[in-house]
Amino acid sequence: MAFPSNNFRAGVITFPGSNCDRDMAVALEAVSGEPAIRIWHGDADLPEGLDFLALPGGFSYGDYLRSGAMAAKSPIMRAVVKAAERGVPVLGVCNGFQVLTESGLLPGALMRNAGQTFICRTVPLTVENTDSIFTRGFEKGETLRVPVAHHDGNYFADEDTLDRLEGEGRVAFRYAENCNGSRRDIAGILSANGRVLGMMPHPERAMEPAAHPSLGSADGRRLFENVVGALVDA
Repeated sequence: MAFPSNNFRAGVITFPGSNCDRDMAVALEAVSGEPAIRIWHGDADLPEGLDFLALPGGFSYGDYLRSGAMAAKSPIMRAVVKAAERGVPVLGVCNGFQVLTESGLLPGALMRNAGQTFICRTVPLTVENTDSIFTRGFEKGETLRVPVAHHDGNYFADEDTLDRLEGEGRVAFRYAENCNGSRRDIAGILSANGRVLGMMPHPERAMEPAAHPSLGSADGRRLFENVVGALVDA
């Protein structure tokens, strides 16, 4: 399914060390029919009229200091935070999730995987929230298959924060098989207004059933269809 619309404008941020920015841009164009606008980390301002922003995976600044910590201080992130505060939807995947927590747009932190190894495989996810623009087309409790590729994907937050996320329905996805030690099997969380999603699995790598070994699904494409469909309908 595609939603061609001259009105849809998505931006993809590139940091030094990003390596999934092109994949993200291709995924957004495949669903929306409009080329994504590529935005450099050193830019001070975002292009006018953006409907959607994506922070891709990779190893921004070589993961020095902490994963995502240096990228969160990039000039463009000040503009991203302001856009998110205005309600512009923001998706952060893998390293992008790390940047969102480091910038304060999402709570918690992404720590070293419990097994101390890099994980690269397809994992089953359980859908927990169906009320956001990212998840509106899923069924609660549905299982998705999406690839992961990370070394620091172990989601951590204190018990009060975890209880708040649970109580407010802000856990978007859980690992059906916890691959990295994340607290309460959390694979993705939402902001309080549901307009910012951070997730470790890579939906942009699950656009076609044959896109990843053993994938067998296009569940990632469905997430982008949820987003683009919601924004075009609006």
